[in-house]
Amino acid sequence: MAADSIKIILDKIYKQAESSLEKRLLRDKKYLANIDEVCAKKHACTRLLMACLLGKIVNPLVDPRKPYTQITSDDSFSGRSYDEGYLSDFITKHQLPCNKTTAFLTPVFRTINQPLALDITFESRADETVSATLQLLDDVANGRIDAKVLLAEIIRTLIAIRNDDKARLESLLQSCRQNESDLPLSSTDIIHLIQQHLQCKHSSRLPVLVVAAAYQSAEKKLGERIRPLHHHTAADSQTGAIGDIEICLEGDDKVVTAYEMKHKKIEITDIDLALSKIVSINGKIHNYIFISTEKVDDAVIEYATSSYQKTGTEIAILDCLGFLRHFLHFFHRLRGEYLDVYQSLVLHEPNSSVNQTLKETFLTLRKNAETME
Repeated sequence: MAADSIKIILDKIYKQAESSLEKRLLRDKKYLANIDEVCAKKHACTRLLMACLLGKIVNPLVDPRKPYTQITSDDSFSGRSYDEGYLSDFITKHQLPCNKTTAFLTPVFRTINQPLALDITFESRADETVSATLQLLDDVANGRIDAKVLLAEIIRTLIAIRNDDKARLESLLQSCRQNESDLPLSSTDIIHLIQQHLQCKHSSRLPVLVVAAAYQSAEKKLGERIRPLHHHTAADSQTGAIGDIEICLEGDDKVVTAYEMKHKKIEITDIDLALSKIVSINGKIHNYIFISTEKVDDAVIEYATSSYQKTGTEIAILDCLGFLRHFLHFFHRLRGEYLDVYQSLVLHEPNSSVNQTLKETFLTLRKNAETME
């Protein structure tokens, strides 16, 4: 089937799902419980299930439990092709709350060469979600549920979750606006607020946003600009990036400062990898900065410092909150703007890198901090 025809199928199913928000398309409670389990967890299972269902809709002769070409049977197919070829753009277009990357490269589903039958064993922390997914695939394979109806109900559920998430964020934003004061939070209060946010679970993306917000809020005063951020899970080898954050001088596209975030203890091998990047690029990097969340050994700091004489690039290792503390006191009059920029970055990140809970937590922390003022 032509690519445009498959996109039309998805658009029609989306319209059906959107028009049925007040009424579920399936009635059997056992099916609905499994659908809710799969959708609510925002796990790779959601995309896997959607890809399998789309494959079945496009070609009714395939078995939705066999989305792997390695199975080499007449009724197997490439679920990854449907996932990457059609669902990626579809999910992004409609801002659906599920993984932004293909399910077929996740550890759970990457190396399978057998049907996704009910008795297959996975090593996964999401056992209930995986079991619900396998059961729904079995229901479709055995004709108990129509693939198109199930996909429509899954999309309907995701739309409802998306709308609820947006409504909660908007309610919290309204609360924050009502607490706005002519006097911004102090630099110390902002540092404490960000520190609390960084201590939350699944916060590995936040240090990038802490530094990015500093450059964005002070861009006009610095004479430097930050390049657009890459996706949280994208490898530097794929994007061609020098670091997690890249800074250029105003009016120039050459990277002069690069930041690399580390949520582990920095070792000499990390410095060596940075050096290999520095010497391999065209143009001179003025400084390469590690932002670390762990204490760094003196020997590693000395090794990083010694590289300056060899490369002309200064390598520094900074603590995330230390960086923020220095910035906010140096640019004290920008502290309110900084917090607004950080909030905007947090709220506009995909849920796959900054989840809904982290977004809501930040707004709640900010509201509480400003209320105490």
